[in-house]
Amino acid sequence: MSNTATATVSGAPAPVPSRRTVDAFTRTWHALLALSFAGAYITAESEVFRRVHVSLGYTMGGLLLARLLWGFMGPRYARWSAMWGKLRGVGDGLRGLRTGQIQWRQAQNLYMVWTVALVLLAIAPVVLSGYAVYQEWTGEWMEDVHEFFGNFMLTAVLAHIAGVVLLSLGRRRNLAKPMLTGRVDGAGPDLIKSNHGVLAASLFAAVLAFWALQWQGSERVQTDGAVAWLQPGLGKPQSSTDDD
Repeated sequence: MSNTATATVSGAPAPVPSRRTVDAFTRTWHALLALSFAGAYITAESEVFRRVHVSLGYTMGGLLLARLLWGFMGPRYARWSAMWGKLRGVGDGLRGLRTGQIQWRQAQNLYMVWTVALVLLAIAPVVLSGYAVYQEWTGEWMEDVHEFFGNFMLTAVLAHIAGVVLLSLGRRRNLAKPMLTGRVDGAGPDLIKSNHGVLAASLFAAVLAFWALQWQGSERVQTDGAVAWLQPGLGKPQSSTDDD
């Protein structure tokens, strides 16, 4: 007796077939980056949570390094060669606009990959300019640079989210689901053979360990009674003047 027939007789609904399309490492990386950027942006103007802001910025830098490596060592869909192949489709899209023969599905996919590329490109300048501001290496102009790239990255993130929402409505299926569960509905073989669960757990543990170290450092108190992580350039000699 088939599985369908068995499910019908027992009264239980038949399970919906699904396929794995996104591995656990990619999903964990995506969630950590989203959490880190959201937290860093929210705490950007807060002196009380300055150490949180800085720690999340460092986390974004570490995640960028992990993604660079994953682009060479990860599954085929996550490699830089695959992204570059999709980005090169912009030429065909522009020619389609000129001739009036644009393929809307291709244009939609191209829009999504470009928003991803812009988010990735924004991480390095955001982190590096933020580090320069925190270490007080430059004047106030670097704060403007840091704010510009932070807002640029926010724009790219919002464009990406808007694309996911609008395309989900247009295609009548949840395009965010694969990044949450790793699977899409439908019969067929898994597109991702290995879930890379160990690597995902290692990445998550490494980020948690870093946050724990930052939290411990934030509890140190300077001689004047101020919490150490509120001070710029922690660990650097600070200038002082005598009020004799």
